[in-house]
Amino acid sequence: MTTPATPRAHQQAPDAGLLGSYESPIPIRPATLGDAVASEWTKIRSVRATIWTLGVMVALMLTIGLGTALLLAVDGNSGLSGEPVLALGFFGVLLGSICVITLGVLTIGSEYSTGMIRTTLTACPSRGRVLAAKAIVFSSLAFAVTTVTATVVAGLQNLILDGAAASADDWLRGTVGIGLYIAALGLLSLGIGAIVRHSAGAITIMIGVVLLPLVLALFMFADSLRGVQRFLIEYSIPNQIGALYGTTMTESGPSGWEPLLLMLVLAAAVLGGAVAILNRRDV
Repeated sequence: MTTPATPRAHQQAPDAGLLGSYESPIPIRPATLGDAVASEWTKIRSVRATIWTLGVMVALMLTIGLGTALLLAVDGNSGLSGEPVLALGFFGVLLGSICVITLGVLTIGSEYSTGMIRTTLTACPSRGRVLAAKAIVFSSLAFAVTTVTATVVAGLQNLILDGAAASADDWLRGTVGIGLYIAALGLLSLGIGAIVRHSAGAITIMIGVVLLPLVLALFMFADSLRGVQRFLIEYSIPNQIGALYGTTMTESGPSGWEPLLLMLVLAAAVLGGAVAILNRRDV
């Protein structure tokens, strides 16, 4: 009878050495704001919502602006009576602003709806940097598209109609000023989207911010509410856009560059609140 062989414990060969930790050949460096901006630019130019919303805005501004000018030209420039024609761009900009509001909300709201925000904050844990990068990319794009389109519309309207010559300040406010105001309005939408974290809810809130003051003012018939009614009309967003074009619904209220300053302050306050809220709550 033979004795079965005793199993020997597995022993590591002495010459195998200890397993070393993996080191990536890719150089690692701290992420910067430039990296976050590059990431956000890749996102915003690769989604269809950007092309659709900005494309519709450009189409609205061109169609309404040039259509109004052509109708007035056929009617013998009735109603202008020597006034600058730059104010005719107001209608297209007002409707186009809805597209910028939608894109501003979707810039961050779509990440919450798809769960992409978790990947974004894992790659860049600084939430303030993420929001700053989104604001830089989105506002630059909205400003460029709005300013170029408003300039084209204003130039074509002046070629079609015989209005009074506008001053350099009127041209600056009707092109660059409008571009900055719409970009700031989009930043306000971005801040609301970051706070609400729901695209449909944030868009509804922003449309209410744009339209509700005027709607409420229409139903204030009591004499005791005249002051509130005048305030709502003067500081409503449509009236402020009209002020940049030099035409308002009231003789008082913000004028010149004041509407742009008010919108920039409001957008900065909302974005600051959004950063504070993002830093305090979980994803």
